[in-house]
Amino acid sequence: MDDSDEIIEMGKQGFTCSQMLMLKALELQGKDNPDLVRSMTGFAGGLGWTGDICGVLTGATAVLSLYAGKGQADDEDDPRLMFMIEDLVHWFHDKYGKIYGGIRCTDILGPDAGKIDMQRCSEIIQDTFQYIKELLVNNGFDLSGESLDG
Repeated sequence: MDDSDEIIEMGKQGFTCSQMLMLKALELQGKDNPDLVRSMTGFAGGLGWTGDICGVLTGATAVLSLYAGKGQADDEDDPRLMFMIEDLVHWFHDKYGKIYGGIRCTDILGPDAGKIDMQRCSEIIQDTFQYIKELLVNNGFDLSGESLDG
């Protein structure tokens, strides 16, 4: 099953855009974390179905944070995270903000922002997942979840 089919299947199972991104990231890491996936629910439909910032962008930010964020008291902050997020936001604005007139869910989906458009959203999820994988690798992260340089 390719990424497109897998994303469409996740949508049929009721997962939201941000949850799909996290599921794909956890799959890369060989992990299963229903609590983390559940925590992504609030990003759906533009922050709790308000139509605000796209759940793909917020979900992608959470995936980058999964790799580079602080998780325990003795962890060090990873300075690459903020640069990756900044890069992601610029890329998302350039790629989708220009097409749809903004990066809010209502900009991308119009008045149907309360419903996932699997054709449109699937493409955005796939492109964004590919981009965050490239960002991670280019910044020294192994997609299995380990930092290549510390």
